[in-house]
Amino acid sequence: MEDNKLGSLRKVLADEANENQAKILQGFFKTGKGEYGEGDVFWGIKVPVQRMIVRGFYDLEFGDVKKLLESKIHEERFCALLILMKKYEQGDADMRKNIFDFYIRNSKKINNWDLVDVSAPKILGYHLLNKDRGALYELAKSDNLWQRRIAIIATLAFIRKNDFGDTLKIAEILLFDEHDLMHKAVGWMLREVGKRDLAAEEIFLLKYHKKMPRTMLRYAIERFDKKERESYLVK
Repeated sequence: MEDNKLGSLRKVLADEANENQAKILQGFFKTGKGEYGEGDVFWGIKVPVQRMIVRGFYDLEFGDVKKLLESKIHEERFCALLILMKKYEQGDADMRKNIFDFYIRNSKKINNWDLVDVSAPKILGYHLLNKDRGALYELAKSDNLWQRRIAIIATLAFIRKNDFGDTLKIAEILLFDEHDLMHKAVGWMLREVGKRDLAAEEIFLLKYHKKMPRTMLRYAIERFDKKERESYLVK
């Protein structure tokens, strides 16, 4: 029998289910056969509502958070990550290390782009600000799409501290990734680098713009003026 607190959270989420919104999200997050989110099940609960709901459940036991992350329901996994982020923020060094290790072990369950994007910088990225970052390079070389996305998106935490080296190195590893979601992710992180150090982004682009996928390049140069964008897009 599951913990009453976990049962209460699941009931609150189920009560907020919206069938029409769920159908929209099932399409938006590509849950059909052969698509990147195949098999993901949505209840149709908007993110601000989920954020409001979990405020009453930040004290959920760690084991119950794990049960949520193992759920087939997208919103339950999203809420698990919101709770983990709060526990990480409030935890001591041991708790933070445990959450980091748990995140790595369960990274294949963080299996849609919104789950990655909301959590990777605030848990993995933040944890590795002053530590060895080898774990990200292992993830970047994974056969799993979501682990690769985690690797590059986690570096947003470094970018925000004006530390760009690992972002650019991991971008090189992922330069020829076959998945469109990775093209977008890498291009986005390059754009974030450029917001803080345009020269660093341009050095990377001058070396690779003729080789990188068009989507990646378009995301990277989105903030450039029209003339600059056109110059990069000409092969």
